[in-house]
Amino acid sequence: MESKINRITDILRTDDGISGAMHYTEQISWVLFLKFLNDLEETKSEDAELDGKIYNFILDEKYRWSNWAVPKTNGKIDLINAKSGDDLLEFVNKELFPYLKSFKSITEDAKSIKYKIGAIFEFLDNRIANGHTLREILDIIDEMDFHNQSDLFQLSKVYEDLLKKMGSDGGNSGEFYTPRPLVKVIVDVVDPQVGQTIYDPSAGSCGFLIDAYNHIRYEDIESNKQKELSTKQLKFLSEDTFFGNEKTPLSYVMGVMNMILHQIESPNIAKKNTLTTDIRGLEEKDRYDCILANPPFGGKEKEQIQQNFPIKSNVTELLFLQHMMNHLKLNGKCGVVVPEGILFQTNKAFQSVKKELLERFNVHTIVSLPAGIFLPYSGVKTNVLFFDRNGSTSDIFYYEVNPPYKLTKNKPIQYEHFKEFLEIWKDRKLTDNSWIVNVNDIKDFDISAKNPKVKEVIEHKSPIELVENIKDNNNEINSLMSEIESILIGKSID
Repeated sequence: MESKINRITDILRTDDGISGAMHYTEQISWVLFLKFLNDLEETKSEDAELDGKIYNFILDEKYRWSNWAVPKTNGKIDLINAKSGDDLLEFVNKELFPYLKSFKSITEDAKSIKYKIGAIFEFLDNRIANGHTLREILDIIDEMDFHNQSDLFQLSKVYEDLLKKMGSDGGNSGEFYTPRPLVKVIVDVVDPQVGQTIYDPSAGSCGFLIDAYNHIRYEDIESNKQKELSTKQLKFLSEDTFFGNEKTPLSYVMGVMNMILHQIESPNIAKKNTLTTDIRGLEEKDRYDCILANPPFGGKEKEQIQQNFPIKSNVTELLFLQHMMNHLKLNGKCGVVVPEGILFQTNKAFQSVKKELLERFNVHTIVSLPAGIFLPYSGVKTNVLFFDRNGSTSDIFYYEVNPPYKLTKNKPIQYEHFKEFLEIWKDRKLTDNSWIVNVNDIKDFDISAKNPKVKEVIEHKSPIELVENIKDNNNEINSLMSEIESILIGKSID
């Protein structure tokens, strides 16, 4: 399956309508999804027939994969009826996509998979410009079989790899992907259980929600060994467990599609800016048992958005933290990635939020993440805050993650780098990388991670060495200025 996806990405790179990893992932996704939906419906139809029942297909016959994508006669492709070129593009653009977009209507149950399909295609369009290219892609994807559990599991892994490559592309696509080892560690610590509600206010590609699903559903994900759950538990897991918001259309599409491809047929994901919700007056029934998130940071919000929060600030991450604090149920658990600035800044708004956090919640653990964990799209130093709504904070267990090498785009964080932390955090064992701070020793609500066992090394240089360093720096600056000057002169000549 992976080799087929690689072939498709190579084909798409030559298409005039595709530009970069974001586009080819988006386009592979909708084709993969429709093949997956076809196999899912065929399996449900066969199961219903065995039970003496009739299955009502979601898609009308004309729009089913076997009729438009790869029609067959006696198991072989029907070359006469298999559209290609301009005929194929006209059907996909003018008939198929408008039909799928129409599924999101007020007459449909918002929990139904039909409604979710409409929600996906509302923000999708076919970008493949060449009908012959699309024909080639359809034929390759038709060879994939998603009728059984092992094939579906393989599909989910392949799709995660696609999203990872999309995230590694940098730029705006960085919002799609939080390193999976970090996601897994946060889910392991929060430890969501069947019957609980789980929420991500900045869902992206839904990595946190899917890992939470795997945590609940599988004894061992690698061997595809599932836990024994009742029909009632499985229904709750599919329909009433997972909630999230996502602001950007493409992230939203990828997230909902990712959930459905992981067999969560009715994820409660809304396309909305989470921060537009007024958090005051929230009732307990509208809160969640578990919150897992890596919200966007570094942004600024307008005065209108700030009115939704008791502690006003234009800093995005501070507003998200207030939102999560207010949406956590009694005895609920939260694991959230935050920039280091939240922990050490002591201006009025930051102090007020952290005062409420420490007094109303049990901030039991803070993990200091290594620099470079979010490369290539962010070099900001980050931490993970773990807090529960079960009383105030008495002391905080800190852990500093120290990989054996500097993290880069090509040498990312690994799950094994958290091995010691996962072994000791419950017992709060003290090591060279861990320490405990009593809340009474915290000054001005500065809760940043400062390992007391690491002494700052001050390098003393002689005056002549300092002069040489200054010379070297000046030479480098002069060299860069010369390069910039030559580029500007070249542009003026053009």
